[in-house]
Amino acid sequence: MSIQITSPDGTAASRFAFGTMQFGGTADAAASRAMFDACLNAGITHFDTAYLYTDGAAETLLGKLAAPHRDRLVIATKAGYSGGAGATNIRAQFDISRQRLGMDHVDILYLHRFDPDTALEETLECFADLKSRGQISHVGLSNFAAWQVMKAACIAARFDLQISILQPMYSLVKRQAEVEILPMAASEGMVVAGYSPLAGGLLTGKYARGETGRLTGNERYAIRYGQDWMQEAATALVDIAAELGTDPATLAVAWAAGHPAGPVPLISGRSAEQIAPSLAAIDFEMDDALYQRLAALTPAPPPATDRTEEGA
Repeated sequence: MSIQITSPDGTAASRFAFGTMQFGGTADAAASRAMFDACLNAGITHFDTAYLYTDGAAETLLGKLAAPHRDRLVIATKAGYSGGAGATNIRAQFDISRQRLGMDHVDILYLHRFDPDTALEETLECFADLKSRGQISHVGLSNFAAWQVMKAACIAARFDLQISILQPMYSLVKRQAEVEILPMAASEGMVVAGYSPLAGGLLTGKYARGETGRLTGNERYAIRYGQDWMQEAATALVDIAAELGTDPATLAVAWAAGHPAGPVPLISGRSAEQIAPSLAAIDFEMDDALYQRLAALTPAPPPATDRTEEGA
């Protein structure tokens, strides 16, 4: 049975989520409010942030925007990307996050990335204590491999704790989560919130039009999405969107939501205008034929075993 994530008043987490990485950065306070309002109007109740984002501005802005609606929203933040996953660091960062958010309780707290230098027992005991104090409802893991997730789940069980939600990268050009993360999550009832469904804007077609964005201003993103076949897939996606009379971003996000495991696309952007095509994916009807047509634009990742003749 899938883990159910709900807000304080019992409202179910929405099928899509919104990430606030650009709040207080490329999106100023006015743009952040416009995006937040657009998400609410589209039915989104799940908002994601992190201790690390925009030096705390993202959490501060989200806290102010969410306050009037708090009881019906699912609020997630992350700790431990910097400074390690030791209990002292997790507690210190989470205390600051709660102060910025203006919230005593956060619905989801993620460990932002795997820390090979800290025993998971220490980290998960800390999370269990935070939950027992009523400061969090769910534990999430971001950027974890499947084996790391299952190791964490086994250790968490010792503290009567579940891993509720995962946050891997997932898009038409970054499909590695299909190999083990998505099947494992489906098997274990974990929710998957896949980030970067637009591949840093690549799948919007804007770079082919000569526009700027993360791929032109961030070396990590340029390397991550710099392979020729990725550019070719983005061009083909734009062509199919034109044929169908829709936006390539709508297709990309709808595709990311269409996997049988039911991942939750984590959309983001810097303006309400920019995120409108992603929000349109919520109501986009994608049949299996279109899903498979888009999937054929990129290579499917190889299976976890070498028994390819068995199709598994």
